[in-house]
Amino acid sequence: MDIIYLRDLRIDTVIGIYGWERQVKQTIVFDLEMATDIRKAAHSDCIEDTLNYKAVAKRLIDFVGHSQFALVETLAERVCEIIVTEFNVPWVRLQLNKKGAVRGARDVGIIIERGVKPEHG
Repeated sequence: MDIIYLRDLRIDTVIGIYGWERQVKQTIVFDLEMATDIRKAAHSDCIEDTLNYKAVAKRLIDFVGHSQFALVETLAERVCEIIVTEFNVPWVRLQLNKKGAVRGARDVGIIIERGVKPEHG
């Protein structure tokens, strides 16, 4: 098993439960780890044989940018569903950071894992 990752993917979206949060876009920061097997791509040197992280990023930017969820939990779950189903990823670890959501804390957010992490081999 190999990991393709995206770190510090920043996407502006409407997120939150308070009235003021429904009126403005806030920046959500994503860190993603996605299980894959890069051996076929390493042999062929073709983008079609691997998990295209640019395609993943573009899909998430579009989805998150147009979403308007109340809870970060809902947003995180939907993002993982997209990665697992649309990109055929067996396991994903997502960290979602809603910077500035708690006064006095630099970062606040959640970490979730979905799918089954393949064994090394």
